[in-house]
Amino acid sequence: MIDENKGIYSIGTVASFIAEHPEILRVWERNNLIRPGRINGRRYYSNNDLLRLKFIKYLIDAKGLNIAGVKAIIDMYPCWFKGDCKGGALENRGIPINPVKPCWKLQDTFCIISYDISEECIVINNDIKDQDHTNGYM
Repeated sequence: MIDENKGIYSIGTVASFIAEHPEILRVWERNNLIRPGRINGRRYYSNNDLLRLKFIKYLIDAKGLNIAGVKAIIDMYPCWFKGDCKGGALENRGIPINPVKPCWKLQDTFCIISYDISEECIVINNDIKDQDHTNGYM
């Protein structure tokens, strides 16, 4: 079985795959849009990194977003940097999907809606008992 998270592509190779200059990839990395692995100080991108980069490029080129806009979008993907993302699903397949949230991992699919979101919920997973909850809602 292939490890989709193992860095195997150099920055030059990946840049040519997605038709971007390597410096653009460095800019995206500095802005925490992508986190390539490193071996002896050199960046190596995985197959999942390549899919992430293609999605970033889609958001910039097709949707007209800037880096801040891309960051805001990918922050809504709890699986963005996780190695265990299962991908999305097609419409009308009997799987509950979010039709306004395209999957970054599988092109032309949508994120699957999880009925048990507690694992992904920041509020539930953080230790909130010590935090001040007087934010105007109570």
